[in-house]
Amino acid sequence: MKMKVLPILLILSSQVFFAQKDMTHEVYFETDKYEVLSTEHSRLLLFISEIEGMDIAKVSIYGFTDDRGSDTYNMNLSQERANAIKTIFSNNEFDESIITNVDGKGKILLKLIQEDDIHKIRSLNRKVEIVVSPVFPPKPKKTETELANDKQDLKKLLDEQLKAGDKFTLENILFKTGYSKLLAESKPTLEELAEVLLKRKDIYFTIQGHVCCTQNSRDAIDRQTKKRNLSVARAKFIYDYLAKKGIAKERMKYVGMRRKFPLGGDPKLDRRVEILVTYANDSLNKG
Repeated sequence: MKMKVLPILLILSSQVFFAQKDMTHEVYFETDKYEVLSTEHSRLLLFISEIEGMDIAKVSIYGFTDDRGSDTYNMNLSQERANAIKTIFSNNEFDESIITNVDGKGKILLKLIQEDDIHKIRSLNRKVEIVVSPVFPPKPKKTETELANDKQDLKKLLDEQLKAGDKFTLENILFKTGYSKLLAESKPTLEELAEVLLKRKDIYFTIQGHVCCTQNSRDAIDRQTKKRNLSVARAKFIYDYLAKKGIAKERMKYVGMRRKFPLGGDPKLDRRVEILVTYANDSLNKG
């Protein structure tokens, strides 16, 4: 009996080990620089895309230099490098609350192990190391019933009497991190919104786009266009979709709200759009 149980225990132990395994990524810098090279920036964005779907417990960012320069200089430079990486995370809508360490560690001592090229070793020491620790055990996903309860009843909402200044959040219209592209599960809600607004010709409105996680109420960078106007791009995406569905353009405006009005809680809820009613003649809604 013991011989049969042992393999099972080993399998379970290995599953726990791999489930808890941290993910790491390194960004390399030029001598005496903390600006991120374009090639390294692209590699970092790919890494961010890989970890966005994970339940992350914490992210640690550690900056390093090579062995040349004074201790004070190296500490300052390594901190600048770590800060530069954190800024890229922030610009791309990454939840800063889980970035628990942004530390400059100073120099890495030169170690020669059958390596003739000292310059190569030093270049590998001029870096930032990113350590991503996943949540364990993973958070349970919502059941179909819970997801159905989260759905916003747009038809009921827009059937009510509305007035200028009323605002409602399209809770089930969510965007891919760093893009103005909708998540697949959001498309039915957008289709429902278009159907309702085609019937409610009395409503004039402004589409307000929002982003999450940036610093100092800034807009985020649209990874597709590389422009810092992601909240505008999200609002325009909804505007263009509704226009294609037959909503008159004179009824609509769109604007980017940057990160002026975070909701708190899950960051994905800040990657959102809201509808602000600018005019509504409710008498036209009857019959």
